Amino acid sequence: MRDGSGMSYHHGDLRRAMTAAAATAVAERGPTGLSLRELARLAGVSHAAPAHHFGDKAGVLTAVAAEGFTLLASALAEAGDDLLAAGLAYVVFAVDHPGHFAVMFDSSLLHPDDAELRAAEQASASALEGLTPDADTARAAWSVAHGFASLWLSGALSGPDVVEAAKPVLRQVARP
Repeated sequence: MRDGSGMSYHHGDLRRAMTAAAATAVAERGPTGLSLRELARLAGVSHAAPAHHFGDKAGVLTAVAAEGFTLLASALAEAGDDLLAAGLAYVVFAVDHPGHFAVMFDSSLLHPDDAELRAAEQASASALEGLTPDADTARAAWSVAHGFASLWLSGALSGPDVVEAAKPVLRQVARP
């Protein structure tokens, strides 16, 4: 919907709309390709709206990362206690949410002390740690899933189906 100035405005969750626009922009151009002015244009809001809601670019990317960790924790929870299923859920999350994934683990882009980010990180870490009583196995599984996802997203690995490509790799870590 547009007001008399030609700018659109939202009746719903404006912060969420801007976070979604930021995640899309990051997926397309990377985190350095995002500016608050560009975000305002993409979300169809005034140029001051992103700064009002997020403070600065790091605030926007922090919100994207926090949302990403929340989505990841949910995906891992849906996988249950099956280490292979959780690894596949991790890879699918990364491929389905490349904008989130691109910023989640780069603290130089974020406000690392943000309470929402820290809580979301802890939720996803707890989901990963809960998959196995052995912390080293959990870290190994996370490393393999994260590495596979990163390589797939960069184009170094490819195939018709990411899940089928990831299964044999992740099985190596998920063996009982």
